Amino acid sequence: MTERSMSPARGVGTPDRPAYGPAPSNLADVLERVLDKGIVIAGDIQVNLLDIELLTVKIRLLVVSVDKAAELGIDWWRTDPMLSSEARDRELADENERLRARLHELEAGSSERGR
Repeated sequence: MTERSMSPARGVGTPDRPAYGPAPSNLADVLERVLDKGIVIAGDIQVNLLDIELLTVKIRLLVVSVDKAAELGIDWWRTDPMLSSEARDRELADENERLRARLHELEAGSSERGR
C-alpha cells in the first residue's frame, strides 16, 4: 500500500487533513448520548392577521430515555390509560366503584318510595 492509500487512525491528523474535534461517532453512539443526557427542542408558531393574534401553538419536544424521564419526574405514561394496563385497571376500578355507589343510591331511593 502506498502512503496516500493508508487511512490514518481516528483523531490523528495528516498534513492534508488535520484532526479537529472528537472522532466521528456512529448513530448508535449519538442516540445513546441523546437518550442518556436528553435533548429539548422548543418552538412557537404564531398566526397573526392585521396585528391580531389568531392562533399560537407552543411545541416542546423532549427526547430522553424512559429512565432519564422518570429521574426528571416525567412519567405521564404510567398514568395514561391508553399506555398503561395498571392505569386502565385503576380507571375501571374507579368507574366500578362509582357505578356501585350510584346503584346503591337508586336502590335506596326506590325502597323509600315503596314504603
